[in-house]
Amino acid sequence: MKIKIVILLLAGICASSCVQFKKEMNNNFDPTFTHVVYFWFKEPNNHADRVKFEASLKKFLENSQYAKTKFIGTPPKATRDVVDDSFTYSLILSFESAEDQAAYQTEPPHLVFIEECKDLWEKVIVYDSEGI
Repeated sequence: MKIKIVILLLAGICASSCVQFKKEMNNNFDPTFTHVVYFWFKEPNNHADRVKFEASLKKFLENSQYAKTKFIGTPPKATRDVVDDSFTYSLILSFESAEDQAAYQTEPPHLVFIEECKDLWEKVIVYDSEGI
């Protein structure tokens, strides 16, 4: 009986810690200014292109002094008509201000990423938003 109580107590502590960790992770998102980028590759199934893109993008994001929240994604198979799954990659970034986002546009790591990868995509769409 004592073992069951100890196990339940430890499980509760673990669950509480996981919830707290998740809350802390969510607090890192800055809703002041978001920058959402969708990339359509010329050859979306080219493995070498994907490896090159991901490595360059990750290097850029690790060195960006302005981007706070950094999310790289690929589309899941759409299950509803309103979901567009035609893109190859998405990038979602948050910034402390519109000025930081503007500065990010000309920071060297961003410019290097564009130069290294611009030949991979045929289309890029950007959606910027300011929090309300």
